[in-house]
Amino acid sequence: MLQSPCINICKMDATSGLCTGCFRTIDEITLWSRTDDATRAGILAAVARRRLEQSPTAGEVRGDGKR
Repeated sequence: MLQSPCINICKMDATSGLCTGCFRTIDEITLWSRTDDATRAGILAAVARRRLEQSPTAGEVRGDGKR
């Protein structure tokens, strides 16, 4: 079972319709607990894409070797 991207910062952004903590839509959040791993993997891919759109340098290694 794939782990939820929830980080317990649960606030929906009115403009984007995404949770500011996990970058999921309300439909994705409610679907998560009752769906299969294939669907969860799709949600996680969408979350990763949205995070990059919000912060294009997220996850890159800095000059000092830290993230």
